[in-house]
Amino acid sequence: MNDDFQGQSTFACGVHPPESKHLTEEKAIEAGPATKELAIFLSQHIGAPCQATVAKGDVVEAGQAIGACQGFVCAPVHAPVAGKVKEIALRSHPVLGRSPAITLIAETEAQPAVPAFSLPGDFDPGGYDPEAICEAVREAGLVGMGGAGFPTSVKIQHDAKPPKHTLLINACECEPYITCDYRLMLEWTDQILAGIRLAQRACGATKVCIGIEDNKPKAIEAMTAAVTKLGLGDGMTVKSLETKYPQGGERQLINALLGTTVPTGGIPPQIGVVVINVATAAAIADAVINRRALTHRVVTVTGEAIAKPGNYYVAVGTPVETLIDFCGGLTTKGAKVVMGGPMMGVAIADLNTPITKTGGAVTVLTREQIGQAKFEHRETACIRCGRCLEVCPENLNPTKIAHAVKCNLLDVAERHYIGACIECGCCSYVCPANIELTGYIKTGKIFLARQRKQMPV
Repeated sequence: MNDDFQGQSTFACGVHPPESKHLTEEKAIEAGPATKELAIFLSQHIGAPCQATVAKGDVVEAGQAIGACQGFVCAPVHAPVAGKVKEIALRSHPVLGRSPAITLIAETEAQPAVPAFSLPGDFDPGGYDPEAICEAVREAGLVGMGGAGFPTSVKIQHDAKPPKHTLLINACECEPYITCDYRLMLEWTDQILAGIRLAQRACGATKVCIGIEDNKPKAIEAMTAAVTKLGLGDGMTVKSLETKYPQGGERQLINALLGTTVPTGGIPPQIGVVVINVATAAAIADAVINRRALTHRVVTVTGEAIAKPGNYYVAVGTPVETLIDFCGGLTTKGAKVVMGGPMMGVAIADLNTPITKTGGAVTVLTREQIGQAKFEHRETACIRCGRCLEVCPENLNPTKIAHAVKCNLLDVAERHYIGACIECGCCSYVCPANIELTGYIKTGKIFLARQRKQMPV
């Protein structure tokens, strides 16, 4: 094993929620539903939103760019299907509340086919110019598909300062229930490795490590075998990590693999590290080799209430309701529909909310899972037990931050480093008083962003 990756295989604090991956981990990726109407958000990433390049009534082709970038930190959006623009209007957004989206009426209701990927026989990442890789990635609209949505072309820029020496591949998938990345590692192994090698070529990293939690032995075996087969063992390492939440947080991953810490308020490239998700790596290969835009993704639809949980290849813009119906609907009454997993996901009230580039899962939770007290929002007074401090992976005081937000003392919240919170939900998970600490912190961040004119009121 590469001596550069002899960390502790984990990070301090964190929690061990039930994994619940048994529902879908053995379900191979299948084609998702055919959709007549799709809504493509102009903002599906961190940074400046896109500007629509089409108007109502325009006819578009599959893969056509329909939203263009106006800023450096941005990613264009594309039409998943051929069809006509119905309207450009506000739609329910899982993070922003309501946001502009381009609604398309598909020419035909064709079911998306899971793509086949084959490497050119003469594939050599060294034959690709780093700038050309970044440009192809930017044109394809790639963003971090693990949840954050940072534009990938910016992250893998070759000439950024300081130089990037290490590329880390986040294959942990620590969030309960979700298995889309796990299935990608088993089924799209060659594509992921091709994307990793292209990303390494683009950013100039000399070392690569693929971090996988030890509850995924088949994925560890598959990725290790693929690395060995290609003779990449000298510069690329597959590392087994302790199963603990949130092991997949990039700051926690860096600490576990490199034994170093990203400065508070900083980002990994500042210490010469690039972190990308396995789904993003697969999309990089598709964008660079096949010149295919990011218009579809694999989504885990799961939960005890779902009739047919599984992993589905879905067009971006597909309504959540369409996806749930395609999975046989609900077997029991679901109490909460979550975009993402139960720890960091966002509950949605509108089932017409569309799938985004970062939407790797739809999880339906029952009343019994949520718990009667939380379901009825019966929180009690904080008893100062300190459990939230014990589990916080960022060593914050979630209670003080949450109370400051409740009292509209945003300056106090900032003094307690509200911006450093990664919103993992560990504090809310362990709170015996049922206080939604993470929810208050998210709200405080929104208030601060509005104060600074960084997002609309």
